[in-house]
Amino acid sequence: MILRLILGDQLSHNISSLSDLDIDNDLIFMCEVWEEATYVRHHKKKIAFIFSAMRHFYEELKAKKYNVVYRKLDAEDNQGSFKAEIKRIIELKNIDKIIVTEPSEYRVLADIETWQDGFNIPVEIRLDERFLCTKADFKDWTDGRKQLRMEYFYREMRRKYNILMDGDKPEGGKWNYDSNNRKPPKEGLVIPDTYISEPDDISNEVMELVAKRFDNHFGDLAPFYFAVTREQALDALNKFVTERLEIFGDYQDAMIQNEPWMYHSHISFYINCGLLEPLECIKLAEKSYNNGKAPLNAVEGFIRQIIGWREYIRGIYWLKMPEYEQNNFLEATRALPDLYWGGATQMNCLKQCVKETKENSYAHHIQRLMVLGNFALISGLSPDEVNEWFMIVYADAYQWVELPNVTGMILFADGGFLGSKPYAASGAYINKMSDYCKSCRYKVTKKNGQEACPFNYLYWDFLIRNEGKLRGNHRLALIYKSLERMDAEKIEAIKDNSQRFLKRMDNKEII
Repeated sequence: MILRLILGDQLSHNISSLSDLDIDNDLIFMCEVWEEATYVRHHKKKIAFIFSAMRHFYEELKAKKYNVVYRKLDAEDNQGSFKAEIKRIIELKNIDKIIVTEPSEYRVLADIETWQDGFNIPVEIRLDERFLCTKADFKDWTDGRKQLRMEYFYREMRRKYNILMDGDKPEGGKWNYDSNNRKPPKEGLVIPDTYISEPDDISNEVMELVAKRFDNHFGDLAPFYFAVTREQALDALNKFVTERLEIFGDYQDAMIQNEPWMYHSHISFYINCGLLEPLECIKLAEKSYNNGKAPLNAVEGFIRQIIGWREYIRGIYWLKMPEYEQNNFLEATRALPDLYWGGATQMNCLKQCVKETKENSYAHHIQRLMVLGNFALISGLSPDEVNEWFMIVYADAYQWVELPNVTGMILFADGGFLGSKPYAASGAYINKMSDYCKSCRYKVTKKNGQEACPFNYLYWDFLIRNEGKLRGNHRLALIYKSLERMDAEKIEAIKDNSQRFLKRMDNKEII
């Protein structure tokens, strides 16, 4: 009998491991295991979402009359790991071959690659065809290139799949409309509600399990709003395209207090676990543009996130693992402060982003990059601790997408392999793109002193501390010219303010 293993982020009926299923003779196996739920202490809502989506997928497979076994986490004899559960089912069902689609994470693949020798039966690992660029194709794209810039990869992907193309030229004459997508928030914006699903019996059962077994994990379990079936995920996608895509481009970088969802799609949860397929999301957005329902800047920006950034990040991950986990170019070692876990802080931007992360297991990309990530970068927080935090708190986080974004994009810990410069910024950027500063104890217009926004002096202190490693970066040349023009008194004030602030943070004082 052939065992076809479905992992928790492979919830697609089109997954390659099921492509040639013999409905009469093959066995599909799914399992919830303690090892996966706790190798980092995942957000409660993240665990509930994945387990509920898995259980709903199992019900769909049963409805198709497939021979499927599902092992719940709280089953009396659950062995707690993939390997132990596979061993048990092999012995129980007399399995003579395993077929599995390649896992998305390096550590899981490394484990599966030991199974053939360990179990003494063939293990076939198939390509994950949900991604639009194979690992091999990405490697081919990198060959001979001195710099692996996403923009050029993105253009090739657009050509390959004929997305937003006018013959061999980009629709509208430009490849990238990002410069049109940076409007700050304004008064009177009407933001449609995001998709919300009422939990059914399965989700309620999972929530009870999570509340009981993971009560010491970070995050709010309720309210539970996720789509947990493909049908619901398609509803979420359609709701975005019809109600928010039109204005998504303009305000995709904007942040408004108590508006966690803004105009974003919130479908990364569903693409990353298999309920939605990337190309169908791209095609629906392109159709909206072709039908005159959404402008080019919004549609191109959305499509670039999927066919460009998502595929590029995945390619970088597999190209550089496992060494990529060890990167710490700036030699940052500071411990993650309590404020990232909801500890008290007087910095309103951080308070709001952590609060929404705790409540929703979600924050949009600018909150992650330019508030939470920016503070981690300029404060010199340890890449290991920051990576673990991002992995824990977001329901769309798997290592393949989290690690390159944090190590490369947020922390510049890979020395510029992924991003061309550190994404460091002062409080002025946050003030421009949000309303957070209006409710903050600190004053964003002040550069130094006890009332000054800490982002202002920490930004310059970051550049001073890391001058030996960053001055040669051509994209920072003008910034370092500005630093050269600062008088010694101002530079000393920056250093002094920063040292005092960071010492207070290290001492667990409220900052």
